[in-house]
Amino acid sequence: MTERFDCYYCRDNLQGKKYVKKDEKPICPKCFEKTCANTCAECKRPIGVDAKELHHKNRYWHESCFRCAKCYKGLASEPFNARDDGKIMCGKCGAIQDGNRCQGCYKVVLPGTQNVEYKNKVWHEDCFKCFECKQPIRTKSFLTKGDDIYCTSCHDTKFAKKCFHCKKPISSGGLSYQDHPWHSECFVCHTCRKSLADTRFTSHENNVYCVDCFKTDVAKKCHGCKNPITGFGHGTNVVNYEGYSWHEYCFNCKKCSLTLANKRFVIKADNIYCPDCAKKV
Repeated sequence: MTERFDCYYCRDNLQGKKYVKKDEKPICPKCFEKTCANTCAECKRPIGVDAKELHHKNRYWHESCFRCAKCYKGLASEPFNARDDGKIMCGKCGAIQDGNRCQGCYKVVLPGTQNVEYKNKVWHEDCFKCFECKQPIRTKSFLTKGDDIYCTSCHDTKFAKKCFHCKKPISSGGLSYQDHPWHSECFVCHTCRKSLADTRFTSHENNVYCVDCFKTDVAKKCHGCKNPITGFGHGTNVVNYEGYSWHEYCFNCKKCSLTLANKRFVIKADNIYCPDCAKKV
């Protein structure tokens, strides 16, 4: 006599019939759906013996129910996004729902598309444009002013200081002289055209000169030592009298060498004397 092979729950004979084994117990399909089957997260029906089951993070679906909550595309073999609200979405719909929006056109920046990220914001590559000329920045350098983005050329034209000499923008470096900005290469000696950016210089009649050219071409000659009076180095003070000039340290009595700066003196035959020596000569 053949031993009976019964369903663990309903005791129906399973000999020659389809059954499911769970925890080493045979169960008929009907009892399995009633007592053991997982419930589909989408349709809320049991996932029976004959259905293909999909699962993700302790949730279960019929294969036909595992689809995008927005476009209803089947996702059994496709990438998907599981949202915090429990919805399953395809990559495209998930990006539209939750993705970053372009700061230029305010449309969603879809995954895989060319984009630019700057200060935690995102743009389509073609939307990341200069505020002034409206051309895409792409791989070029750019600068910002407030929330606006500018290509280097437009930023220099609109905001950069203009060189006092050539009137062109100063994009970097430069120097200031008499409250005016200059390109380093524009700030040169009026005579020899040598750059004065990192050297001593002086000015005369609104022109600037290096020390050598000022001595040679501009500076007055001391009536005493015949050397240029430059205002540099020892003895920067000058004595002027009747069209002649002296270094202060050269303005001395011809006979006794007494310094006569800020004192009475006498001139005889282009020489200066203190009053006592003038009497003797």
